[in-house]
Amino acid sequence: MPKSEVRTCQNCKKDFKIEPEDFEFYAKIKVPPPTFCPQCRFQRRISLFNIVALYKRQCDLCKKDCVSMFAPNLKYTIYCPKCWFSDDWDPRDFGRDYDFTRPFFEQYSELLRKAPLQGLSLGNESMESSPYNNHAVHLKNCYLLFESMENENCAYGFFVIQSYNVLDCSLIVSSNNCYDVMNAYRVSNSAGCRGQLTESIDCFFLRDSDNCQNCFGGANLKNKQYVMFGQQLTKEEYQQERAKYDLGSYKGYLAAQRKAEEFWNTQTVKAHYEGMTQDCSGNYIFQSKNCKECYEVIGVENCKYMFMNLAPPQNDSYDISASAGPLELLYEGNVVGQGCSSCKFIKDIGVGASNIEYSNGSWSGSNQFGCVSARRMSYCILNKQYDEESFNELKTKIKKHMDEMPYVDKRRNIYKYGEFFPIELSPLPYNDSLASIFFPLEKAEALASNYGWQEREDNKHSVTLDAASMITSMMPMKAF
Repeated sequence: MPKSEVRTCQNCKKDFKIEPEDFEFYAKIKVPPPTFCPQCRFQRRISLFNIVALYKRQCDLCKKDCVSMFAPNLKYTIYCPKCWFSDDWDPRDFGRDYDFTRPFFEQYSELLRKAPLQGLSLGNESMESSPYNNHAVHLKNCYLLFESMENENCAYGFFVIQSYNVLDCSLIVSSNNCYDVMNAYRVSNSAGCRGQLTESIDCFFLRDSDNCQNCFGGANLKNKQYVMFGQQLTKEEYQQERAKYDLGSYKGYLAAQRKAEEFWNTQTVKAHYEGMTQDCSGNYIFQSKNCKECYEVIGVENCKYMFMNLAPPQNDSYDISASAGPLELLYEGNVVGQGCSSCKFIKDIGVGASNIEYSNGSWSGSNQFGCVSARRMSYCILNKQYDEESFNELKTKIKKHMDEMPYVDKRRNIYKYGEFFPIELSPLPYNDSLASIFFPLEKAEALASNYGWQEREDNKHSVTLDAASMITSMMPMKAF
């Protein structure tokens, strides 16, 4: 077994350790060990990931106005989801020969600007009833959900999974009739809850509680009923006290919320969230085994540096952000859909994609290298079709060429085979990407590194309905 090694990140110049099991994984998937540390790899990866910054622009195929995660001034070919999934265009029309006189990443970047990108990352099955969502699949009657799947009648949410009738909720799974709830699993008829709430019903303003019913304004409760602000009450006493709070009024809701937060400040804060795990590190890890430095994951095994994994199982993978299983043998990727295997250096791939490298938008494809939006295609390089033997021969030559003629970015980082896409080649402005939240930069800092930047317009809209009226008129507030 190889020994652990301490190496220096070529981007931030800080030391990081590569463990023996890491070397084994890299050898298994046939990539060299990384030259960027885990934090710099994460920043680089999510610089290609725009979740919530949306714009109005024209679809470059049907010419109709659409909502897109790409600003209208960005010089890329953008199709609305309906056109992108249609048979009205062929990815091979954008194919090109590989040029061994130029670095691979330059050629890939040129293809990225020409081949159509999906304006919204939205499943084909969701477009009819739920067209205004992003990074979402299997939706019915949903609006402005982000990084979500398998929901009905939900709105204004982030990381909403297998839920029904939820509004203004984040990181919520298998729940229904909820409002303003964060980090919840199997919760019903509840509002204002935080931390980690599991398997509870008719609860309001709870934090870090499990298996509760009819509780209000509590923290660290387990298997409780009729508790209000830390006091155990009878059913009749609870109902009398509960009736004093009019949660159907927005003013009343805010007053109850403030009182609950004051109470929370007197209670012990849970420092770490996990359940049914073995040999794991990170936070918000559930039903997982042998996963290290993982965050917001469920059903993950033998993985490392995973982030926001929506559905199990996910096995034997490193450095993946935003994915839904079943998945296995993945490395360095964003937004990876169900059934993918043996893929590396990827963005927006799904539905059984396999053996994909350095590609974006490869749905239901296999054996691709350096492709963009190559749907249902196999044995393609830079969107050009080859037979199996020619594909494998050319791919081997390109990998060797990437080492002999690497791409060098403005920060003097060297990109050989085994490195993810350079940030400066991202189709997204840095301040539209998720990287700007985890690794914020000022405009001057971003431009100095040759990262893109999007100037914000001063949007002005006339108010036709005030927030209080809107919230009290929508589900599920009337139930409270």
